[in-house]
Amino acid sequence: MSKPAKTRRRPTKLQQRAEKMEQILDAAEYLFSKHGLYGVTLKDVAKRVGAHHTLLNYYFVDKKKLFDAVCGRRAVVTSTLRMDALNQYDQATGGKPTVEGALRAFLDTDLDLYIRGGEGWRNYGALGAQVANNTWGAEIMHVHFDPVVLRLIDLLKKALPDCSEEDIFWGYHFVTGALMLTLARTGRIDMLSNGVCKSEDFAAVKHRMASFMAAGFLSICKNKGKSRK
Repeated sequence: MSKPAKTRRRPTKLQQRAEKMEQILDAAEYLFSKHGLYGVTLKDVAKRVGAHHTLLNYYFVDKKKLFDAVCGRRAVVTSTLRMDALNQYDQATGGKPTVEGALRAFLDTDLDLYIRGGEGWRNYGALGAQVANNTWGAEIMHVHFDPVVLRLIDLLKKALPDCSEEDIFWGYHFVTGALMLTLARTGRIDMLSNGVCKSEDFAAVKHRMASFMAAGFLSICKNKGKSRK
């Protein structure tokens, strides 16, 4: 005699709310990544979710609150993973990191999310590139990413004890610029290279970026004896 089929439990109201919230954030993330903060309305997000715009007002007071929630959702994931990677690398090297090693802990850990995370993470990367390249985005970056960036800076100072603080911060500025351009996936490199290089190929970027940037740090820091500012 066959066993009776198990009755599937209906999701609780809390589970339904969490699922709906994820749908809203996914939809908003996609739209913001394509059109930016000012090119999207709550009605646009509601339409993509297939709901009335009053539902968005129920969950979020205004568009800025929704935008902040989208930015913060994955920021905590990437920041935590990179902070752990930097701490583990520092411990593994006995507090004697190399420039490339520190950059790999920071960059490769992040790029892995975009390589393996699917469309959602790639949309978030494109959104992050927009935020990072606007004056209004500075505060968002400050809130979510300063601790992990300053941890990288700390390792770079250990790896380059004779390098000026000014050069190390400028070096990071160049690193993050290249990373944001990569995450934007503009297609520019595809056209320039006639398809030899592809904006979607984050694995190719991961293979090269840390080594390239490490050489840059070593080059600008070659003048010894500069006092830290």
